Amino acid sequence: MAKKKSTPHASQEIANECLAVRVRLLSRTLTRIYDEALRPLGMTAAQMNLLVLVSNHGPIGQAEISRQLNLEKSTLSRNVERMRTQGWIVTSPSGAGRGRVLDLTAAGVKQLETSRPLWDAAQVEARGLLGERDARSLKRIADSLWATLGQN
Repeated sequence: MAKKKSTPHASQEIANECLAVRVRLLSRTLTRIYDEALRPLGMTAAQMNLLVLVSNHGPIGQAEISRQLNLEKSTLSRNVERMRTQGWIVTSPSGAGRGRVLDLTAAGVKQLETSRPLWDAAQVEARGLLGERDARSLKRIADSLWATLGQN
């Protein structure tokens, strides 16, 4: 049985209007900027985001981190293990008896402090790429989404 092809009209409309394609392109592009900036420290943008969250809210449970950052459990576990191996975070049983909580170590605090100038440079590059107006719009959209989802 032959596969039915999409009509050119449908594929063209999807290509022209799909928000998911655009957001994924934006995400990959911006992530690459931050990952390249943080590479000298052996850290990724995702790991920095985790360090910041743990620093601001720690000790914090892995389930709460997954909820706030909208991360899959496997993605979070993989990054937590790498960061624990680096000595940036410690994990311990939660007081509730289920799951684990994460907290920053002195090395994690130092990693955040050391990464700040590299993050600043990446932030300038990202804002330059987007332009100030679009960077502010992106922040406004993300803040609104977080508020809607109750994640901030």
